[in-house]
Amino acid sequence: MLNRVAPKPDSVLIVDDSALQRSHTAALCRRAGIDLVYEAGNGIEALELLSMLVLTPSVMILDLEMPDMDGVELVHNLHVQGFSLPVIIVSGREQALIDSIATMTRSMDFHVLGALRKPLQIGGLERALREYGEALTYPVVPRAEPALPTVSPVDLGRAIDSGDIIVHYQPKVDIRTGIIRGLEALARWTHPQYGMIPPNQFIPMAEANGLIRPLTLSVIPQVLARLAGWNARGLRWSVSINLSPSLLDDADLVPVIVEMVQRYGVAPAQIVFEITESSVASHLSVSLGVLARLRLKGFGLSIDDYGTGFSSMLQLARIPFTELKIDRSFVHGAHQRKRSRVLLQSALDMARQLGLTTVAEGIETIEDWLLLQSFDCCVGQGYLIARPMPAEDLPTWLHAHRERLCSLRQERRAPSSLPYNFSTAGQPDDTATLAGVPSTRP
Repeated sequence: MLNRVAPKPDSVLIVDDSALQRSHTAALCRRAGIDLVYEAGNGIEALELLSMLVLTPSVMILDLEMPDMDGVELVHNLHVQGFSLPVIIVSGREQALIDSIATMTRSMDFHVLGALRKPLQIGGLERALREYGEALTYPVVPRAEPALPTVSPVDLGRAIDSGDIIVHYQPKVDIRTGIIRGLEALARWTHPQYGMIPPNQFIPMAEANGLIRPLTLSVIPQVLARLAGWNARGLRWSVSINLSPSLLDDADLVPVIVEMVQRYGVAPAQIVFEITESSVASHLSVSLGVLARLRLKGFGLSIDDYGTGFSSMLQLARIPFTELKIDRSFVHGAHQRKRSRVLLQSALDMARQLGLTTVAEGIETIEDWLLLQSFDCCVGQGYLIARPMPAEDLPTWLHAHRERLCSLRQERRAPSSLPYNFSTAGQPDDTATLAGVPSTRP
């Protein structure tokens, strides 16, 4: 079988106000195998050049500090004019500023191959250029908002009543060993006419139309039925369930949940309710009582999306959380961004001192995983591990996951003394016991 050769850029546009820096960068590009080099002294010249060229250069190497039109202004103008060529951002400024502008550039649908400090070195340039093949394979195209299906609150109410809202599960695994410790329950709605309705459409609809309570109370029994079936097979997993802010002012919610749990014979400790950190601020009068009562009954409480709001410290101080769930924005790519690493490690250290289980969401690369291992995070969740799936697909996933454990495990380390809320049952060979787990419908 022939090996595929990754495509390489055949032309480059260097935008830099320093003639000396342009000459240096051009020489590096030729060393890297790019013979056709265009140059511009600032953003205005770059726009004029691009408007005249028949073929757009394969890559643009962009300096940030330039007279007349700096790098940030040029990116904005390129976006407005419809250019989307891959970009390597370079600057003599601090790396945190360069990374911030790289994030901005990606948000405008540019493929950022690298964010590098000056003076540019051949090694850094070649690493960035290796990303060019990926830019061709997965081209960044302008984001078009998909047309949402035309569904109404009446449709959603009928779906809840008829049992069309089902639960998918995303595994949560031990960062040190890779062994599954629990799952997150996620509501999914398949419409008979429109197919899958995205949660970011029907959840806000439920909250705005008084349907979030029946929706939540249709999800919980499905989760409890699954847990009861898994418990019968020795799988003492926990499942986390998102609790809408709209429910935190419902003082009658707690006894209803307790009755359900008792009916299915599930231990309250196997249920963790996830609450976004901004939820409590607008429902303070009743919400603290609701959350305190849930905790008194033995349920776990998780502060979700930690770090995305402004009230994180205050919420941790006044609510008896048992788990801190760190938002993916602090996790994904943290190994490449110093500030994200510092904030991530700070959150994990604080949670450890507070005796909280730590869960990192949004793990998509092995580098993210290894970084979290080195920071002693407890639990990981993300596409590197598994996407959300129907409960019936868990045995297949578990069989495949067993083969990956060696690559995920952290060897030669003493077991961590971190707090842990999940049961130690549920080893990799539990796949056989999953066969024949009953339907979630009560």
